[in-house]
Amino acid sequence: MEARSFIVLSVFLLPLLFGTVSAQLRTDFYKGTCPNVESLVSSAVSKKFQQTFVTVPATLRLFFHDCMVRGCDASVLIQSPTNKAEKDHPDNLSLAGDGFDTVIKAKAAVDNDPNCRNKVSCADILALATRDVVRLAGGPSYPVELGRRDGRVSSIASVQRRLPHPTFNLGQLNTMFSTHGLSQTDMIALSGAHTLGFSHCNRFSNRIYNFSPRTRIDPTLNSGYAMQLRQMCPVKVDPRIAINMDPTTPQKFDNAYFQNLQQGKGLFTSDQILFTDSRSRSTVNTFASSNAAFNQAFVQAMTKLGRVGVLTGTQGEIRRDCTRPN
Repeated sequence: MEARSFIVLSVFLLPLLFGTVSAQLRTDFYKGTCPNVESLVSSAVSKKFQQTFVTVPATLRLFFHDCMVRGCDASVLIQSPTNKAEKDHPDNLSLAGDGFDTVIKAKAAVDNDPNCRNKVSCADILALATRDVVRLAGGPSYPVELGRRDGRVSSIASVQRRLPHPTFNLGQLNTMFSTHGLSQTDMIALSGAHTLGFSHCNRFSNRIYNFSPRTRIDPTLNSGYAMQLRQMCPVKVDPRIAINMDPTTPQKFDNAYFQNLQQGKGLFTSDQILFTDSRSRSTVNTFASSNAAFNQAFVQAMTKLGRVGVLTGTQGEIRRDCTRPN
């Protein structure tokens, strides 16, 4: 009975908990301390974007990987002299350096303003930079809630079983996202970030070479697309070879990802399952037919993701150097 009461109580407390967090985060949090923080970050991100497009998917993925582990506290940025930090976990080794560099450059730009020095958290800078790269790639611009503090802890162990894998089915995806108060619709919208970026062949090679004893190619994979992938990813491929997640408009934030799923062109099992599973197919179809509907859902999901596990008030710190605790 006690356990049942606890479960019932948890269901009521979860929305209250997220409500409290969102009340502590505000879009005008730095109004009195660093009023031009958004323009400072935006300018630095635009400069980085002009150097390389990888800035976009790298920063967006960095934000997701940070928030899903220990919450949005910039702990993924911390470097460990003994390689024992979050960024050293196998699931994070593929995070592109350009994402880290974007945050470091934006932090330097903010701290270069005497009014702002050591007043804006790395976690908030990452959240703002993520919004900015989405906008630069043609996606929606949206207000970013601010007021996060930086975490002091980053451990390789904390990443274990916290990030979705390319082989996940719908149930596994929903379970993982729901622990952070994110719905199935949120999860599908956030998966739409795969309209940008790239992956390495070993992350999906099982789908084109050894799917099962009966069929080498995953039957949910478009056969023409599977042949293209085989050409780009021969058996003994250079592990550094990168394949676009979206084969149609890889450098544009749009709803093409969902249209690709309708054609069997989801790169990961965890992408294609969103269409092949009847429980999520209608949402994919909605986003595929309406870019506006996708953008709206994406903004809502990103706002909710940005509230996950945040440190506020006197918790954590404002890191002077994003790569190490004070």
